[in-house]
Amino acid sequence: MRLPFLLFLISGAACIAALMLPGWSDFVLLAGPCALASLILLLRAALRGQGWRRPRAKWILIDGSNVLYWKDGTPQIEALCDVVRHLADRGYTPGVVFDANAGYLVSGKYLHHGAMSALVGLPEDRVLVVPKGTPADMYLLASARDLGARIVTNDRYRDWAEAHPEVGVSGHLVRGGFGDKGLWLDLKEARGR
Repeated sequence: MRLPFLLFLISGAACIAALMLPGWSDFVLLAGPCALASLILLLRAALRGQGWRRPRAKWILIDGSNVLYWKDGTPQIEALCDVVRHLADRGYTPGVVFDANAGYLVSGKYLHHGAMSALVGLPEDRVLVVPKGTPADMYLLASARDLGARIVTNDRYRDWAEAHPEVGVSGHLVRGGFGDKGLWLDLKEARGR
């Protein structure tokens, strides 16, 4: 909403200048439509309920290769899809990080970001299949730190605890699984957040 407001102020000032200053009257042909267009954008943003600040995404990352195994101990994309939907329904912006072999686990062949995002039902920019021979944990932990996100996994990341002490903070790692009553996630907030 800031940009339409700024555009409206600038084009409105240009319209006033074009009407008041001699020799600038032709400039109103450019500034007038710009002022009208920015007013429309401003009203549209106001009607959509957008404030001056864009709501911050409430990021949560999913260890896709871990969550695939949550139902019956066998890799199932449906388990991951259930977790993604559950988190999105609760206002989170989920992203998924997979090991390179995840496609083989669910389809018998390598699948890149685009194919995995289609299976999971997320935009491609929220799904990462790490390069072959690279541990997904490194990407997942670094991305979570960059986004200020929590991680949905049953892994404890003990090998990474020295470089990423946040894994020891209660609530940073969100445990979950499927039981008699379906999906459960321990979404208690991390201390200090």
